[in-house]
Amino acid sequence: MTVFANPVLPGMYPDPSVCRVGDTFYLANSSFEYFPGLPLHSSTDLVTWTPLGHAIDRTGQAGLLDLAGVPDSGGLYAPTLRHHDGLFFLACTVVGGAADASFFLTTTDPAGPWSDPVFLEGARGIDPTVFFHEGRAWWAGCRLVEPGAYPGQTEIWLRELDPVAGRLFGQEHILWNGAVAGAVWAEGPHLFAHDGWIYLLAAEGGTERNHAVSVARSRSVTGPYVGNPGNPILSHRQLGATASVQNVGHADLVEAGDGSWWALALGVRSRAGGHVLGRETFLAPVAWESGWPVVNPGAGRLGERGSTPFTSADAPTPAELHDTFPVGPLASHWLGVRGPVPGAHTSAAGLHLEPPAPPPTPDPAGSTSTLRPATTTPAAFLGYRLRHPDVRAGIRLVLPHPGVTTGLALRQSGDFGLRIELAHAPAGWAATAIARADGADTVLGSVPLDPVAPGSLLGLTAELSAAGVAFTVTVAGETRVVAVTDATLLTTERAGGFVGTLVGPFVGGEPGHPVTVTGFDYVPTASATP
Repeated sequence: MTVFANPVLPGMYPDPSVCRVGDTFYLANSSFEYFPGLPLHSSTDLVTWTPLGHAIDRTGQAGLLDLAGVPDSGGLYAPTLRHHDGLFFLACTVVGGAADASFFLTTTDPAGPWSDPVFLEGARGIDPTVFFHEGRAWWAGCRLVEPGAYPGQTEIWLRELDPVAGRLFGQEHILWNGAVAGAVWAEGPHLFAHDGWIYLLAAEGGTERNHAVSVARSRSVTGPYVGNPGNPILSHRQLGATASVQNVGHADLVEAGDGSWWALALGVRSRAGGHVLGRETFLAPVAWESGWPVVNPGAGRLGERGSTPFTSADAPTPAELHDTFPVGPLASHWLGVRGPVPGAHTSAAGLHLEPPAPPPTPDPAGSTSTLRPATTTPAAFLGYRLRHPDVRAGIRLVLPHPGVTTGLALRQSGDFGLRIELAHAPAGWAATAIARADGADTVLGSVPLDPVAPGSLLGLTAELSAAGVAFTVTVAGETRVVAVTDATLLTTERAGGFVGTLVGPFVGGEPGHPVTVTGFDYVPTASATP
């Protein structure tokens, strides 16, 4: 037996989709505009999730998906992971590029490499799922009803899939509009068979406070589907604004080898009316009563703690991270915005980040396409998912060239975030804390650093707690507070969108002058688990 505390996969891991092969469970999550994309994990106990890598991890794949053109909170939405006849299938949608398009990838090993995306003509909408049943393959998705009876009304549609030819064929079937009349965005469909029935699981209510999971069933894949009289089968919307876990929905179900059933769903940990970490993956047991799934029987909501009857083959991921950037490829926990960070590489000295070349023409979208320092030059940024509500994250770096601005950023989006940066002005070097809201920068505080010698090693730290965010700078063993501010700008409730906060180094300014980061430290500061 393995005891767990929810969430079982903390940090920005939304829209979980799970399948089982033998005694191993495999999990995929959305990644939006970040690269590498579509993270994969494995587990033998549904609790200890070991990173396997990403399905989208090559520049060529990202180019086909046009991540370079997606807006904040665009990109890779709501994957479905399934295994059939020796192959893993991953269905997904890229949103906000040249055109929204659904595709699938395949592999024999979820650790990769995965195939290039196979795009499906006619697969309109988002949140596709693939379902194999009685020798046939099916593809279902979600799209807006045109014209709808009300704004946000969607329909879940189905067609047969030829996975070898990479095409849809046959008649289209409209399966469901959701459980509640007037509820928006019946989405995230998943199909599965149990006891002679085909079940259609869907999220609805929007991925905010009214999020929920509902289910319908049919004797045939193509319908008609009848909703569960007990819908929704999972939601926290009835708990109100003071609930510590909110926005619960978008679940997938999996049957374990012992015949037990389990749900993985997204939720957010809210504090002071907002969430900073993004939508995380939570676990709950499922029972079958009168032919319908019941999530966490007797409670009807996600539990703070629980247990599974399985043992883990892997050690849990350490809560702390101390990355000294050893020579070789960057660890897969580092994410770039819309693609790999150009020029980022490691050496015996650490991580080297190159200031990017300025765009050839002004960006008509302003700063929404990338995190920017106080200058108008775009910044290169590497981010690590915040996974704890109370944490201290920091970098150690070598004093850069005077024409370079560098520092540590908490990125919520291109238009919202907090950062501490080093910049050289006529008066000398200074560490400055900056808040970015609605695309505009505000200085929160600044500490002059001179005299500081070239080649000096400095530390920049951000500490997140219930009190907000405290920025400090360390030079020659002396630590000074630069600014203390609240964390509202990092919440989805303030910034909008679908992502959580990432923390990591950035650099901008004169190209040709790389910054050397010798270490990154991530240390939870509260004893709460996870």
